[in-house]
Amino acid sequence: MDFSLIVLVVIVAALAFDFTNGFHDTANAMATSIATGALKPKVAVAVSAVLNLVGAFLSVEVAKTISGGIVDDTKVTPVIIFAGLVGAIVWNLVTWLIGLPSSSSHALFGGLIGATWIASGADAVHFGKVVEKVLIPALASPVVAGIVATLGTFLVYRITARAKQDTVGRTFKAGQIASASLVSLAHGTNDAQKTMGVITLTLIASGSLAPNSGPPFWVVLTAGTAIALGTYLGGWRIIQTMGKKLTEIQTPQGFAAETSAAAVILTSAHLGFALSTTHVCSGGIIGSGLGRKLAEVRWGVAGRMVLAWALTLPAAAIVGALAAYVSTLGTWGTVLVGLAGVLVALGIWLASKRNPVNAHSIHQPEPGVAQPANA
Repeated sequence: MDFSLIVLVVIVAALAFDFTNGFHDTANAMATSIATGALKPKVAVAVSAVLNLVGAFLSVEVAKTISGGIVDDTKVTPVIIFAGLVGAIVWNLVTWLIGLPSSSSHALFGGLIGATWIASGADAVHFGKVVEKVLIPALASPVVAGIVATLGTFLVYRITARAKQDTVGRTFKAGQIASASLVSLAHGTNDAQKTMGVITLTLIASGSLAPNSGPPFWVVLTAGTAIALGTYLGGWRIIQTMGKKLTEIQTPQGFAAETSAAAVILTSAHLGFALSTTHVCSGGIIGSGLGRKLAEVRWGVAGRMVLAWALTLPAAAIVGALAAYVSTLGTWGTVLVGLAGVLVALGIWLASKRNPVNAHSIHQPEPGVAQPANA
């Protein structure tokens, strides 16, 4: 299979996005287990990385939705896809820097939609598919996960009300290991496929694959490996937000939140809905806070998260559109966009060094912020 230089560049950019997706979304699977002490931070991200890789091989339905669903593959070029990836990567890094669990999926969709629209026209975007496969699941999935987690948490505490609390804690810590592992498996099944879909779309657009083709094995393997490596790096800032700042989590809550999220993610992956695992897992955590009596949900943090969710798709679309406008001016434009993306990424990484968050500091209280007592 012969690749042009631009196709190779797009594949590398897609895998770079997949890597950022991994460390951006580690919190989805492991934040509650780390918060309750069910798993040590480094062990948690290692387990999650392995299961993300395994999950990448379980399904390709979401990949097919992206490679042949939201945009017209006959009107998309590798340059357009590259521009869309730049938009997605920049938004992922910005939200990681400020510790907000926004959707990597919607960043990718927004970047692709904006780049395709500006370069090939509005008719190159399948807006009906965007509504059906992206927007409706984005609205429904956190609500469904939240309701399931609320009911699950309420029932768990009712059932275990007369049991010894230390026994309950030990039992649900073991349960959390299993449920967090299931979320990691589900995350790999859902999110790794998005990069598979982008690379497959690139190969179709360049003529290397026939229209409506599924992802080749090497695409599945490299996408799974990239997201696993990013997961192992650990997105500690977002883990801190989801595990400590939304609500104080006890082990039964964590188990209920993770189980409900995994059920929603795996169901959607089977149906080909490219939903946001961030939305689902955040909804599950909030639901678990609502389901436990006297638990406090910090609605200010939740509100900032929802605002980030609302901005993600249009913000990434704007960056993707600007990148596409410059990239399509010629080879020099593509090079300029690539360099700009690298410089932005470097600047964000340097800015993160001013206030580092790592596996050892995520449990430390923030300066000047009163910490609630453990329940």
